[in-house]
Amino acid sequence: MSDLAALDAITEAVESGAGLPEVVRAAARALDASLAVTDAWGATLAVAARSPAEERALLSKGEGITSMPLRVADTVVGKLYMRAKTDPSASMQRLLLTMIASEVERVRAPERVSETAAADFLRAVLRRELTDREQLLARAAELSLAIEDGASMIVARAHPQAPTDEGWRGRVRAVAERGARAVSSRAIAALSERDGMPAAEVLVLVPGGEEAASERAAQTVLREMEAGLSGYTFALGRSRITEDPSELPRAAAEALLAANVAQGSPGGAAGLAFEETGAYRLLLSAMSENPAELQRFYGETVEPLVAYDEQYETDLVLTLETFLEADGNVAGTAQRLFTHRHTIYYRLERVRELSGLDVSSSDGREKLSLGLKSMRVLGISSPGGPASEAGTRAGRVPRRSGGRA
Repeated sequence: MSDLAALDAITEAVESGAGLPEVVRAAARALDASLAVTDAWGATLAVAARSPAEERALLSKGEGITSMPLRVADTVVGKLYMRAKTDPSASMQRLLLTMIASEVERVRAPERVSETAAADFLRAVLRRELTDREQLLARAAELSLAIEDGASMIVARAHPQAPTDEGWRGRVRAVAERGARAVSSRAIAALSERDGMPAAEVLVLVPGGEEAASERAAQTVLREMEAGLSGYTFALGRSRITEDPSELPRAAAEALLAANVAQGSPGGAAGLAFEETGAYRLLLSAMSENPAELQRFYGETVEPLVAYDEQYETDLVLTLETFLEADGNVAGTAQRLFTHRHTIYYRLERVRELSGLDVSSSDGREKLSLGLKSMRVLGISSPGGPASEAGTRAGRVPRRSGGRA
């Protein structure tokens, strides 16, 4: 088929209002090609392939597949995957991309309006800009959310371990929302967009007052993220059920605290409920109402150790954590870290010099323990590296599975 005839066939499909799938099928017939279209986050919107095997090859970017971004102005709205017997001309390819991109934009426009409204609502809850009960209920009703009988909040994070493609944060949001909606069809999700977040942080609201449903939703979100996002690390926190809509900001803070503790956990816990955070729960009000004071306390206790570990690739923070877990027993600490007792004594002395706090005193241990908890609640993960500081006799300390240190 000539370029002009192919363009007429595609234009007719667009003008008929048959929708994106028919436009893609018309383009595939006109070009004698197999085509697939995804949105900006990787969700498949339409496929026109000669066989199921061809469809799998398209979506897995198999051999001979050409991938082209779909743009509206400067915004990438999706991708077109194509396998053609004969490549279309440059002008035909440009027109094809423009027409399909316009269809994708038209299809996704209402959904984006809904996503924007959900994002505005959830971010306002996280920032405590919505605390009045009636106002919360009115905003929730606009989103068809029934929260009168309770709701829970989830904070889910995904951190890429390697450079990734454009739009990865939106893909994380879409995967987290898909997991939540598998349990609660009216769940909503949005990127938090808090300052200084290298990870994609997703806020999820699960309406309903059933603890079991909330727990299943959190588990499904984490499972979907682990299955659908390879090359990422994850942390997830879940709040308690709210008894009143006005408690949603508190629930958001609980989920955030649990996610921070999970992220900073030396044991590598990927997901935590607020009830599982133990003594960290006592720091919720400080995190929500006076984070500057929490940051100050961390700065006066543990931050010098973190800075030293980062600079010299040592294990002072890990050693301190293990020492406190071992009830102040040096021999037990050495056994857990597979190193010599003299190395532990040396590191604890460095802790004292850097922090001004002596682990041999109950006051010093208490302040350092609270400093470590402040670090976790603030979402700060301790660094780790070879135990190579001067004075040590051991080599590399084996890492605990799943932990950074």
